[in-house]
Amino acid sequence: MKPYKVILSGGGTGGHIYPAIAIAREIEKRYPNTEFLFVGAKDRMEMEKVPQAGYKIEGLWISGIQRKLSLENLKFPFKLISSLWKSNTILKRFQPDVVIGTGGFASGPLLKRATSKKIPALIQEQNSYAGITNKLLSKSVQKICVAYDEMHRFFPKDKIVKTGNPVRNDLLTITNKRADALSTYGLASDKKTVLVIGGSLGARAVNKLIHEQLDYFANHGVQLLWQTGKLYYEEYKHLASQNVKVMAYIDQMDMAYAAADIIISRAGASSVSELCIVGKATVFIPSPNVAEDHQTKNALAITGKNAGILIRQNELETKFQHELDSLLTDDTKRERLGNAIKELALPDATKHIVDEVEKLLPNRE
Repeated sequence: MKPYKVILSGGGTGGHIYPAIAIAREIEKRYPNTEFLFVGAKDRMEMEKVPQAGYKIEGLWISGIQRKLSLENLKFPFKLISSLWKSNTILKRFQPDVVIGTGGFASGPLLKRATSKKIPALIQEQNSYAGITNKLLSKSVQKICVAYDEMHRFFPKDKIVKTGNPVRNDLLTITNKRADALSTYGLASDKKTVLVIGGSLGARAVNKLIHEQLDYFANHGVQLLWQTGKLYYEEYKHLASQNVKVMAYIDQMDMAYAAADIIISRAGASSVSELCIVGKATVFIPSPNVAEDHQTKNALAITGKNAGILIRQNELETKFQHELDSLLTDDTKRERLGNAIKELALPDATKHIVDEVEKLLPNRE
């Protein structure tokens, strides 16, 4: 049987890259001979992360439009023309059976050219508020896999399938890992553990907050697992102690989640989907600096169902200690929030997305 050929395109952040890799792995499980090609944006993290996962990738010269006037914006028309031309070349050479877009700049030109050539295409929208690239592509693709309700506000209703966002398999079984997790990080079992995550690069405002609140945590007998992100690690690593574990990046997220009693997190789509599966009391501090404020909208989709706590960045000084006090002292509240967020989980998302991809593949029998 002739092997299938699949192109996956998306990137810029881990939230676009890791879902694409998870989808590729599931397709590979079903069709081991499939040939894959990833298409990303040059100089972005996908150019490193995708080869590490064992897949080939090609880069387009593309980036988003800046919100303020800049020299980069003047280059945008040239980047777009260059990316459309290179996408054309890639499609002609690779001849894919299906093209999958997971969001980010590179998926725009590639899927635009693919759909114009009548190649079957599917997009996976991770956020509760659709990005401009996927909104534009939605008119010409066959299927749109989403993680939230009410997405017909952005997309044609008849193309939408609610699947959820792909997450790492090791997160499905964290309940029996707590003792191992605490000993992995050298943490005490008789103290509350707060896990702080701000995305792979880190979050300046979240790190500043934690630094300022170290005395508060110490006075409450709390131990911290603090992921600063690689941009900020050097600045904060000197604050590490027996009760404060400072890391640039957490490789074993399942262990970190298992150790935690309370989680403080940004509200990127992938993080939110993971936190639903983990099922722990979570305080969301959305980044206000992302396109169309989609992190706040992601967090509201959870907190609107009483399944988490939202503190906007400009409210941290007035609200943070009050909200943490209520979680540290009220076991019932923590448990209620953990159970409520877990009810929103869609653990089989990757399988459901690939079920939709399969419907677009040509019959090889």
